[in-house]
Amino acid sequence: MSSSSMSTVAFDNDSSSLKSIEWVRQLVVKVLNDTFDPVEVARGAALAKLEGGGKKKSKKKKKLNAEAETEAEAEAAVPPPMSEEEKERIVQEAVAQAKKEFDITDVMVTPATKEEFGDYQCNAAMGLARNLGMSPRDCAAQIIEGMRPFLSDIMDEPEIAGPGFINLRFKESYLANAIQKMAQDTEGRLAVPLTTNKKKIVVDFSSPNIAKEMHVGHLRSTIIGDTLSNVMEFSGHDVVRLNHIGDWGTQFGMLVEHLRDEYPAALSKETSGDVDLGDLVLLYKAAKKRFDADDDFKIRAREGVVRLQAGDEEALAAWESLCAASRKEYQKIYDALDIKGLNERGESFYNPFLKGVIDDLEKQGLAVESEGATVVFLEGFTSRDGNSLPMLVRKSDGGFNYATTDLAAIRHRVQMSAEEGGEASDRVLYVTDAGQAQHFEMVFQAAQKAKFVPASASLEHVPFGLVQGEDGKKFATRSGDTVKLQDLLDEAVRIAGDDIRARKEDPNAELTAEEQHVVQTVGIGAVKYADLSMNRVSNYKFSYGRMLSLNGNTAPYMLYAYARICGIVRKATILSDEDNSGTKAGETTMQWPEPASEIILSDESERQLIRTLIKLPDVLNEVENDLYPNKLCDYLFDTSQKFNQLLLFAIPIDRYRDSHAPCGNSRTQGESTFTMHGDSRYHPIADGPSWYPGGGTTLMTLERIRLDSLFTNY
Repeated sequence: MSSSSMSTVAFDNDSSSLKSIEWVRQLVVKVLNDTFDPVEVARGAALAKLEGGGKKKSKKKKKLNAEAETEAEAEAAVPPPMSEEEKERIVQEAVAQAKKEFDITDVMVTPATKEEFGDYQCNAAMGLARNLGMSPRDCAAQIIEGMRPFLSDIMDEPEIAGPGFINLRFKESYLANAIQKMAQDTEGRLAVPLTTNKKKIVVDFSSPNIAKEMHVGHLRSTIIGDTLSNVMEFSGHDVVRLNHIGDWGTQFGMLVEHLRDEYPAALSKETSGDVDLGDLVLLYKAAKKRFDADDDFKIRAREGVVRLQAGDEEALAAWESLCAASRKEYQKIYDALDIKGLNERGESFYNPFLKGVIDDLEKQGLAVESEGATVVFLEGFTSRDGNSLPMLVRKSDGGFNYATTDLAAIRHRVQMSAEEGGEASDRVLYVTDAGQAQHFEMVFQAAQKAKFVPASASLEHVPFGLVQGEDGKKFATRSGDTVKLQDLLDEAVRIAGDDIRARKEDPNAELTAEEQHVVQTVGIGAVKYADLSMNRVSNYKFSYGRMLSLNGNTAPYMLYAYARICGIVRKATILSDEDNSGTKAGETTMQWPEPASEIILSDESERQLIRTLIKLPDVLNEVENDLYPNKLCDYLFDTSQKFNQLLLFAIPIDRYRDSHAPCGNSRTQGESTFTMHGDSRYHPIADGPSWYPGGGTTLMTLERIRLDSLFTNY
């Protein structure tokens, strides 16, 4: 049934961008809406269900007849058959509830399960056919008929496989054109289209505590959160990166009173900025030691909390001194990891909103008193003894806790409008360790019950596993202390430096500025990439040896692949040392060839590489939806491997010598096709240090993919 009046899902047929799996899904949605009626599908589904139910009753009746003592007992156990009126009522109810249009959930388009099946597979006909009274192959044929006008320049003729699966394969001419578009994209997007459904997304990550050093536990949150933010910004979303630091609570009364005795200048706004608090960890330990041993100091500390929360000027000045000193230390880590655009939004920010949260919960009857405290009872949460497990929102002494702060943060992030000072976001991601899963489940449920979350907004916990030692136990120092993040990064850089020195003619010689840049690049990059390449929900064993290895899915392997690309381009363009003089450490001036005017594919390894490259939009979309950065790392590793296979089997570039002039902007039959090369411009996905272009997160190789230069294939 075709209905021109039936509204359809917006379908983007822009020929200038790469065609992703989302494009195919949108196309199938359009075809389904143009070809079939959702109401008729709903009617057919209801009838099929009724018929199926009748068959099951018949089998049940046979079984009962065999087991029952009498035929009468068997008949009594079987419900009477439905009347035609009852059946029609059920069908009409299904029709009334039928959606007006098909949507993305109906298309069943997935990547092809095997290479020989093509690039994508559509299974929509299998479910539709039964409900429409058609054979699956006939239904698939109608879907193909609707798709055909949009696929003529993109896909080979779709194939119907088996009972009704539709296999889709990109045309070779499209592959060549698509890779040209990637190369010619002057905006640095590699022809990846921007999202057509722009959202405002808050990403809450890192979250260190004031007066405490960042440790290995902060590593995963910081790196994963930053990478997800980069991917979503690249997709075209409005991303707000929030650092929910621990800057409020009872411990600050203890710290403020310790400063009052040891650093009195910190209690004055005029002089607090000049105070050097030294090692904040030692300061915290000293204050904690006094708190545990001195009852008078303990009383002062508790009174100090009250003064701080009441806005006492001296207490606030001391607190601000602690925050400023901590901020300086955190920034050193963020600079090393190339974390940018992270907005500090600590617990103290939400302090003015806490009472309002409790008032609203009480008005709705959600917050009740229990043993002097205020709690919220939620569904599905029980203690070990089987009793309901409440979520505490106000302590018996009137103080608030993490749950209260998180509820206030939710309201600010999704409920409050920009005019009210809120974010009014559509999606909020909380990147924390898996141990906080229950906490966020309870907070999210409470926020939903209290109607703090609009129907259009989503709250998502992005959990990650533990970083373990190579023995599978807690990753700690020899003395058992938690590993400081700064020490971890320094050690990675030191090991990378030792490796560089070992390769020099004089191992004792000082490293040049360029070599020091490489050492920093490899060391930090190895730590980041090792974390991102792991499934985030799994624990992983931290090993300097593995992450700094040139073998396998590691940063050094990826950097090696990129360096190899650059070397090929240098040879191809005959760049002399004189031409490359005067560059800064970590930078290289290359004479990149102009993109080829035509690309001809003559080897299967070329086709395999291009098929992988043009799947970049699919991978980015998958990371955006599923929030697993390791899928992007897997894609990069696969890309690097396919490129190396191309070099081995299609382009014996090692035989390329200076006597061979570089090819121009055209090629002759029999020549090979292309190579990838760098482009040092800023890249939205992975802005970062020059060692890997745009390099703060994961797009190491793809950052500089350009299929530009042509080489002679012997």
